[in-house]
Amino acid sequence: MAHGDSRVALLIALTFATGSVDAVSYLTLDQVFTANMTGNVALLGFAAAGHGEVPLLRTGIALLAFVVGAVAAGRLTRHTEPAGGWPGRISVALGASTALLALVVVLWPVAGRDVLAGLLGLAMGLQGGAVRRLGVADLPTTVITSTLTALAVDEPPRRRRRLAAPVALLAGAVAGALLIRWHPVLGLLPALATQVAVLAAAGAVAGPGRHPRAAHPDPADRDPPRG
Repeated sequence: MAHGDSRVALLIALTFATGSVDAVSYLTLDQVFTANMTGNVALLGFAAAGHGEVPLLRTGIALLAFVVGAVAAGRLTRHTEPAGGWPGRISVALGASTALLALVVVLWPVAGRDVLAGLLGLAMGLQGGAVRRLGVADLPTTVITSTLTALAVDEPPRRRRRLAAPVALLAGAVAGALLIRWHPVLGLLPALATQVAVLAAAGAVAGPGRHPRAAHPDPADRDPPRG
């Protein structure tokens, strides 16, 4: 499998993990998203309009933690160029995200919901910030609005890849939602296992950390020229 195809497969797997995490946070932490920040911004708007049932503090914590994680991942990977591969610093950021998910699993019985929401938001921010450096169009792993828009507008073969992202998010959400019927922690296990698998597989597509002149991105990763 070509490096470009391998990266796409890994990003789709991370999108599956996102669905699982958001299923757990939304269904067990009083309807707070920890990956889909568009949803959280809307929830804050609802709270501002006087809907008291929205957990304002917890939503704000998740949003702030996500931003902090994304900023940290951006700084860590700032001087990397994907060059068609998978730089090691991206794996470092994903490793930190995976460690935070594992920490949430351990702390779930004893930590407060605000703390859990913050840790999950931080983990998802690290993931989203890290994979952004790969520059793969319409596969950010934590939001699929732009992917769905491109799916509706673009022509094949770009549609096939973009269709996989919402399908993966849906599958992850279903897996997480089903598993929390037994225990909320079980809903996080698909995400945790997927991130571990992605880290293990990333070595196969690892590229040099910084070769800007040598980069030859996959044409499918570029948006079409606009007139």
